[in-house]
Amino acid sequence: MIDFTTLPTRKKTYAGANGNKIAVMYQDVLYMLKFPGAARLNQDMSYANGCISEYLGSHIFALAGIPAQETLLGTYRIKGKEKIVVACKDFTGAGLVLQDFTSLKNTVLDSGSNGTGTELGDILDAIDQQTVFDPDALARRFWDMFIVDALIGNWDRHNGNWGFLYNTLTDDVTLAPVFDCGSCLFPQADETIMRAVLDDPAERQLRIFDRPLSAIRENGQKINYRAFISSLKNPDCNAALKRITPKLTLSAIENLVNTTPFIGDLQKDFYRTMLAERKEKILDYSLQKLKTREKKRDRESR
Repeated sequence: MIDFTTLPTRKKTYAGANGNKIAVMYQDVLYMLKFPGAARLNQDMSYANGCISEYLGSHIFALAGIPAQETLLGTYRIKGKEKIVVACKDFTGAGLVLQDFTSLKNTVLDSGSNGTGTELGDILDAIDQQTVFDPDALARRFWDMFIVDALIGNWDRHNGNWGFLYNTLTDDVTLAPVFDCGSCLFPQADETIMRAVLDDPAERQLRIFDRPLSAIRENGQKINYRAFISSLKNPDCNAALKRITPKLTLSAIENLVNTTPFIGDLQKDFYRTMLAERKEKILDYSLQKLKTREKKRDRESR
C-alpha cells in the first residue's frame, strides 16, 4: 500500500475534466496523481471509481501488448480523510511533449471537420491524409484501442486523449502510451448497482449489448461496440480483432482483478463478470464470426 500524502510535489499542472490532479515525485520519477471525481450520474456515490478504472484499464491495455501509461494505486489524506488515488507515470520529459490526435487532425487543411469531431469517417480520413506520422501505424493504434475499449466499456475515448509524443529537439514523433482510461468499467456503479447487475442477467445484457457506447460516431450516432465489431464491415477493425483478442486471456484478466488493491469481493466479482461476458459476447463472438466467414471464402475460392 502506497501513501502518496507526503511525497514532494512539482509545479507541473495537468488538464482534463475527470477529477483533480497534482504532480508528485515517487521514487525519483514524476507521476500525475489523479483524485476521484464526482459521480455526477449517481448521487448515491460520494465519488466515482474512476481511479480503480484508470488502473485496471491501463493494465488491460498492457495485457493486450499495447503500450500504456504505468499506473499505481495508493492513498492520499486530505483534511484527515483518506482517498484512493491513482498515480500515472508521466511519459513526457525534456524536449518530449504530448500532442493529441485533435492537434494532428487539425493539420489536415482541406478537412471539412474540426479537430475535436469524432465522426469515424473524418477520423479515418485524417489518419490517411496527415503527413506527420505513418498512417498505417496510426490506424493500427486506433483500431487496437477500439477493440480494448470495447472490452472495458470505455465511453470517452475522444480525440483529446490519445496521440503521440513530439521531440522538440529532433522533430521526431512516436506513438504515446495509451492513457486516460478512467471512464471504463462503469465507474459510477455503486455496490447496489453491482449486486443488481450480478443478480440479473437482463442488467448484464444491457451493459453488454446497449451500453456504454463509444465516443466515436458513425452517421452522427455514437457507435455501439458490439454491433459495429460484429458487423465485420471494416477490414482494419477485423485485423485488430484478430490481433488483440487472443492476447486477452481470462486467466490474466482475472489475476489482474484479483490482485487489485483497495477493492472488495463484490467489486472484484463485478469486474470479473463484466469483463468475461463482454469478452465472450463482443470480442469472442465477433472473432468466431470472422473466422467462419474467412473459412467460407477459402472454400469458395478453391
